[in-house]
Amino acid sequence: MEIALSILALSATVLAVTALANRIRFSAPLLLMLVGIGLSFLPLIHVSDLSSEVVLIGFLPPLLYAAAIRTSVIDFRANRRSIAQLSVLLVLVTALGVGLITWLILPVSFSVAFALGAVVAPPDAIAATSIARRVGLPRRLVTILEGESLVNDATAITCLRVAIAAIGGTVTAAQATVGFLIAALGGFAVGLVVALFVVPIRRRITQPVFDTAISLLVPWAAYLPAELLSVGGFHGSGVISVVTAGLILGHKSPVIQSGQSRLSERVNWATIQFLLENTVFLLIGLQAKTIIGANSESDLSGLQIAGFCLAVLAGVIVIRMLWVLGTRPILFRRDKDTHEVTVPRSDALVIGWAGLRGVVTLAAAFLIPEEVPFRETLILAAMVVTAGTLLLQGLTLPFLVRALGLRGPDARSDALQAATVLTTSSNAALAHLGDILGPRDAPETVKLLRDRIAARPDALWEKLGRPGDDETPAEQYRRLRLQTIDIERDEVLKIRSSGTVDHDIIEQVLGSFDIEESMLTVATERSAQLSEEEPVATPIPAAGPCGHLDRAPANIDPNGPGICEDCVREGTRTVHLRICLGCGNVGCCDSSVGRHASRHFTRTLHPVMRSFEPGESWRWCYLDERIG
Repeated sequence: MEIALSILALSATVLAVTALANRIRFSAPLLLMLVGIGLSFLPLIHVSDLSSEVVLIGFLPPLLYAAAIRTSVIDFRANRRSIAQLSVLLVLVTALGVGLITWLILPVSFSVAFALGAVVAPPDAIAATSIARRVGLPRRLVTILEGESLVNDATAITCLRVAIAAIGGTVTAAQATVGFLIAALGGFAVGLVVALFVVPIRRRITQPVFDTAISLLVPWAAYLPAELLSVGGFHGSGVISVVTAGLILGHKSPVIQSGQSRLSERVNWATIQFLLENTVFLLIGLQAKTIIGANSESDLSGLQIAGFCLAVLAGVIVIRMLWVLGTRPILFRRDKDTHEVTVPRSDALVIGWAGLRGVVTLAAAFLIPEEVPFRETLILAAMVVTAGTLLLQGLTLPFLVRALGLRGPDARSDALQAATVLTTSSNAALAHLGDILGPRDAPETVKLLRDRIAARPDALWEKLGRPGDDETPAEQYRRLRLQTIDIERDEVLKIRSSGTVDHDIIEQVLGSFDIEESMLTVATERSAQLSEEEPVATPIPAAGPCGHLDRAPANIDPNGPGICEDCVREGTRTVHLRICLGCGNVGCCDSSVGRHASRHFTRTLHPVMRSFEPGESWRWCYLDERIG
């Protein structure tokens, strides 16, 4: 009963504090940690020691897997240089640097000092990226931070194991190198085998519940065998194994899972990740009283302990900043033409400052052997580094991002990219529709199918125009359809109350309403996020080379009053104006009834048009379906 009540109290506190953080627009991890610190000093609160096994086996595998299945393999590969240097080289440099600081201040061997360095070396991107998304960091920086956090724990834990082995004996440089290779290669091999084993199974699973249940097993199925793999006293990396399996399965999910299974898995893992990642920050704070109390009996004075902890905290921050800024020419990709670094210094400054530590640092500290001198002080230093980086860097990161003028993804530019992707895919579907039609397929059904395929990109193109007083066709459809779904649901609930239809049938019908409503609600929320003040520029890089875009002018004067004269003549409503860069004709987009811009292209074959809406500078080639 005590365990059950503790779990209930933790979950309720996480939900309440996170809801408060969202309401006051404050970082949830920071607030949870502060609340945990305050609760730890209350006399009625009994807090058990945070076991390293609980964190490293209970929390770490599912959190890594939840992050890995959402990570793009393409983006991970594109930023592999930055991720590798931050997650491997920087972790090693930080471990050595902090180890040197510890060795110079405390009367301990360098092996013990290096163990602390390994403990505090890996940043935790959960806190950093939660702040990054809230303040709006560019996607590439978020990708680098998330990619770094997926791998750096493996490097740090391997360094810690080498240090622990050195504490008990002698470890040569060659043995340490072999240990790293076993950890990396062993973890990758186990993760690859698990993914290759799971892929064919999930291809044959059609029930979402079974498919989601399998996904819940994968993190531990990958983590535990890798950790059990031992060669010469060195173990494979369970972290790398989980990340490898998660990246592969996440990348393969569109072709091995049904849409219903992906939806179910996404919702379940989002819930698990929310509870676990917020619980760990609350647990960090709850350890404050225990860790501070353990240092009251230390041979060191309070001033010495405080000075040492602050020195370690400063070392962690300074080493990362110096490394990121000093190695910027080789840390990031260079432009193929100019051979210059493509990432501005402001981006590197933010990456350097976003080195917040998390639960892995505190959990790894408890792996330091109990016979090590000043163990309580080393654990306190890990606590100070975790809390200090979360508070100091976490609170100032939003101000730094705003001061540097960095901007996150713009919803209108995202809508432009989504519209181009959907237009290309819809055109491909329409082009091949004739190949799949049978002689018995009714023309009315085919027309309905064509209209529904075309409606999806049309709804996105609508988002780009400056809104007026009237709703766009897609907005009208969403509003009316949501209202009619409510009417349908009420009627189905009346039927359920009558008891004349089986419960399973009622649930099936209600489920179809829920899926459609969720899709419409998401579309409505994304529309509300669109900024009317920001300009809409072409995404960089563009979709691909196009000779028509290269030859077309950047702009052209309209050949008339700058309105869709066809709409005026036919008495139809204009949605999103476009101008032909061949002759200056102004027409409306395909969401308008007349589709006059596309009709103009069909009639003249002028390939390139440009948005004629204020603040929009993108162009579109009808022939190559390229944006420029």
